[in-house]
Amino acid sequence: MTTTQQVPAPGAPAPGAGRSGGYATAVVAVVGMELRQRLRSRGWYIMLAVWFGLIWLVTALSWMSWKAQSGYGVDPGFGAAGPGPLIFEAVLAFVLLFGLLVAPAFSANAISGDRAAGTLAIMQVTLLRPGQLLWGKFLASWIAALAFLVVSVPFLVFGIAQGGLGPVYILVALLMLAVELGVVCALGVGISALANRPLFSIVVTYLTVAVLAFGTLIAFGLGMALSNGTVQANQMHYQGMEVYQEEPGAAEADQELYPAVPRPTDITDENDQYACFGPLVEQPAARSERVAWMLAMNPFVLVADAIPYTQTAAAAGNHQPTALFETISQGARYAQAGPDTTYSCAGGKVSPEYLEQKTPLWPLGLGLQLLAAAAILAGGWRALRTPAGKLAKGTRIA
Repeated sequence: MTTTQQVPAPGAPAPGAGRSGGYATAVVAVVGMELRQRLRSRGWYIMLAVWFGLIWLVTALSWMSWKAQSGYGVDPGFGAAGPGPLIFEAVLAFVLLFGLLVAPAFSANAISGDRAAGTLAIMQVTLLRPGQLLWGKFLASWIAALAFLVVSVPFLVFGIAQGGLGPVYILVALLMLAVELGVVCALGVGISALANRPLFSIVVTYLTVAVLAFGTLIAFGLGMALSNGTVQANQMHYQGMEVYQEEPGAAEADQELYPAVPRPTDITDENDQYACFGPLVEQPAARSERVAWMLAMNPFVLVADAIPYTQTAAAAGNHQPTALFETISQGARYAQAGPDTTYSCAGGKVSPEYLEQKTPLWPLGLGLQLLAAAAILAGGWRALRTPAGKLAKGTRIA
């Protein structure tokens, strides 16, 4: 005895679809089906093994380079902090860079590949709704990408264990890395739903990631060139070269190169090296604060700005950031502050060497990324609705 399954008419609600439990059950079913297909592939485990080996190599080389520089008496830049910041930053940069390259591979052909293989139409005639199919594909690709992030956790923990950083660094870094991988997977799934060809969806997804990683930097550079302005500033003198020499007997050449000037009133510490003096003059300067928002969507800027750095270099007697992501974070803060804060002697004050985070840039960037991903997923949802009013020429149905 055989039974036949009744397929509801187009546009009719699926049984149990109005309940959140039924909707979630269908999404979980799609996720399970996708993950089982990936786990059956031997290439999946090979990729994880290669990923593990590459991160181990990056960690080992970072640790050995720090030991080599320390052995020769060269300060690697972290002082007493140890190799922890160097290892952490190197692994973090590697995971983010190659995560942006790996994530599109799991999502860019999630739906267009099924369409090309003729299996998408079979799923569409079931009780699955377009939203359930999209959510299932997205979550499956995100979980697959997170597996590579999980593999890198021991190496990030190893970097933290070497000292110089606290556990909050790795927690925030892992959370932001996971979110960035999710955004890229959402973009890939949405584009794959809109595209008819797997190759086209893959290329467009990688181009979108390139726009986020490099296009934002290009746009910021062009915006800086167009954001001309002025700032009121005076002159800076270096106290360490005896600018304020007032005792008799100073060398005549020094007096010509560094004439005696009145000691500025803004010097409160005898160890201050720089000081500003003279009348304020209008100086040309790029108004970077007008275009700083263009950096917000950059994944590297977003992750770096979210990590709660507390001037790790200051503990080593240095007032300049030494870590890669800390330097990126400082660059974003300098762009936000503009020349009124960062220009030499702007307003008659010495510009700070290290800027504290007043207004974080990463919430704006994350919001713009999520908005773009939601718009593309909405377009993909419309493309998956059945019955389709019109199909592109050459589209395979089954």
